[in-house]
Amino acid sequence: MRRVFINVQGIVQGVGFRPFVYKKAIDLELKGWVNNNSEGVYIDIEGDTDSIYQFLKELRNNPPALSKVENISTQEKPLIGYEVFDVRESEKVKEKITLISPDVSICKDCTDELLDRDNRRYRYPFTNCTNCGPRFSIIKDIPYDRDKTTMKSFVMCPQCEGEYRNVKDRRFHAEPNACSDCGPSLWIEDKCGNIIDTKDHIKWTQNKLKEGNLFAIKGVGGFHLVCDAKNGEVIEKLRHRKRRPHKPLATMAKDMSTISKYCKVDEVERQILEGITKPIVILNRNDQYNLPESIAPYQKTLGVMIPYTPLHMVLFDDELDMLIMTSANTNGLPIEYNNQGARDSLKDVVDYFLMNDREIHIPVDDSVVQVVDGKIRMIRRARGYVPEPFRFNGVENILACGSNMKNTFSFTKENFLFVSQYNGDLENVQTLNHYENNIEHFKKIFTFKPSYIVHDLHPTYLSTQYALKHSVRKIAVQHHHAHIASCMMENNLRSTVIGVCFDGTGYGVDGEIWGGEFLICDMKEFKRIAHLDYVKLPGGDKAIREPWRIGVAYINKSLTESFKFQHKINRKDSIDSIRSTIYKIFGERGLTLLRILNSSFSFPLTSSMGRLFDAVASILEIRDIVTYEGQASMELEACLQEGVEGSYTYEIVEGELSIIKTYSIITQILDDMISGLSKGIISAKFHNTIINFTVDMCMKVSTFSGLKEVALSGGVFQNSYLLRNIIKRLKDNDFNVYTQSSIPCNDGGISVGQLCIANEIIKNSNFNKA
Repeated sequence: MRRVFINVQGIVQGVGFRPFVYKKAIDLELKGWVNNNSEGVYIDIEGDTDSIYQFLKELRNNPPALSKVENISTQEKPLIGYEVFDVRESEKVKEKITLISPDVSICKDCTDELLDRDNRRYRYPFTNCTNCGPRFSIIKDIPYDRDKTTMKSFVMCPQCEGEYRNVKDRRFHAEPNACSDCGPSLWIEDKCGNIIDTKDHIKWTQNKLKEGNLFAIKGVGGFHLVCDAKNGEVIEKLRHRKRRPHKPLATMAKDMSTISKYCKVDEVERQILEGITKPIVILNRNDQYNLPESIAPYQKTLGVMIPYTPLHMVLFDDELDMLIMTSANTNGLPIEYNNQGARDSLKDVVDYFLMNDREIHIPVDDSVVQVVDGKIRMIRRARGYVPEPFRFNGVENILACGSNMKNTFSFTKENFLFVSQYNGDLENVQTLNHYENNIEHFKKIFTFKPSYIVHDLHPTYLSTQYALKHSVRKIAVQHHHAHIASCMMENNLRSTVIGVCFDGTGYGVDGEIWGGEFLICDMKEFKRIAHLDYVKLPGGDKAIREPWRIGVAYINKSLTESFKFQHKINRKDSIDSIRSTIYKIFGERGLTLLRILNSSFSFPLTSSMGRLFDAVASILEIRDIVTYEGQASMELEACLQEGVEGSYTYEIVEGELSIIKTYSIITQILDDMISGLSKGIISAKFHNTIINFTVDMCMKVSTFSGLKEVALSGGVFQNSYLLRNIIKRLKDNDFNVYTQSSIPCNDGGISVGQLCIANEIIKNSNFNKA
């Protein structure tokens, strides 16, 4: 006989780990106990050597499906003489972290019960078990026990209590366990707060959705705005009320066969859609697509997911098989997640609320991914993924504040790197409060106290302001270096790389706005090797919202550069030609802006690739004013004609800091427009040109540096045509190419890069002695 004390660390709470341990111990006739604690799971067992060996083997090789075992430590102890094996009360070990499971989609067993007319949970919208259901969104504190979740107020009925106590039941110690007799319930309110009197809330909601009504429906991590995705009129009503004229809306399909009616789905995409995370997946439309164009105007793709909660599953029927299911928030504000907040902010948006009384403690948006080059690409990392951490061997207690756009924050604790859920754009007091509340929650549940805070160089970012008000040691990190570092971290790159970072905006060390950058860098430092030539950004941030402004600036500089080499054209003729070109495309407003551009008025300068895309989109008259971030670039990509091999010429002025001049690209686009070439072909030629000079520049850098590793990052690489072809061309030229999958290449990954850079600075300098 032996006694072994076991500590299992990882995601082992809220995933059925204690029931699993109990069952294995009983099967192997072991005695002792198991409990949850802040370090994970403790197991104290006595038994013969073979049984203990088999028990440990099962822990390592066959743990519960939702668990993630990071480490198992064992210690021999003197025999006590346990007579039974039982589950003990949880305990909290101060300053130790407990890994927590993300919210998980409904499992097959619960689905079968939900649809079984003879089951007591038939159509019960809050069905769950140890293998599925809410986790992160309902946890208030650890260890993970019912009284530390928002389910505390629901006292289990005798039947649920029996399941909870029965070691042979899959709901054994399932903390959110409930049924219609004792658990959360639904009700419906109109927009004035009146309760709708109905016995079947689901059927009533279905009927009203079919009639063209708009609902706010409370889900796992927040409210969704929901309507019939086949009804163009109600979609227009949603857009009008939400003041969201163009941004693509997320959809939810009844099942995979429904998705196949409208979209192309490859095997990788199918696995993601049907997996336990069930994010929104950006899919290409198929030739049979006939849903209203107003779902995703001027796009060739559709963001779609399948039901991940029992409530979602029962909302659909044979007639209602495709729903708009988009985050419920008013423009610029965080997702609504509590009942009163939803009433206050959405009463002028929706016709009805489908409410429930299960409190959401921490809001979590739906995650968004796309598949490019056969690989998942994270666009928004939230539900289903957060708060699962990454392994990280570095300095503890670093807090990275992230960027202002698509914000996340990251921190280190006990050899883990945690990344928060998507927090939105930090542009107002409400989003800043949301951000600060989320930081405080993570600090509480992971017993985290920062010793270092990392922030962006931009002095006016609210994330920077948050960092600066704290008294701990601070490190400022350049935006584009952070982008490349996030890619390096995910790919475990420790040596120097060529970093190609294309995005919309980022504060440079020279005080200008960067975004079309080639770097030589490692995790600690970087050198800027090349960039797009600076152009004026007329109106500053206003030019981001009104791309026609950057279009005027590019035409002005491009034609001015062109005429310098045409000696037969005098200055007056060149000015008249520029004015005429701008007037034809942008009218009188373009001429007014041209006069200001050529005056002594000072404008910020930008080397941004995102702004170049905006300029081309506006010149082609695809989009001159945007209503959401990236709209012009997305629509330029969407109109691209596949199969075009042509491209434009460009100039690289080589030097210690090389300059990529794109002005001949603009003049050639203008010539193609005059000759009547289609926008689709011009867009393709433009994209091909970006691909060409990206590869060209990497080859030039490689020639003098000897580097063959290229890391690609920045939001522009969400452009699937650009990413897919740059990867291929670089590989064809013997480069090793590294991209991102688990961490967004957009600003949602900035905090990860900030943290990694700070980690190297702290480890390899006298920073601690300062």
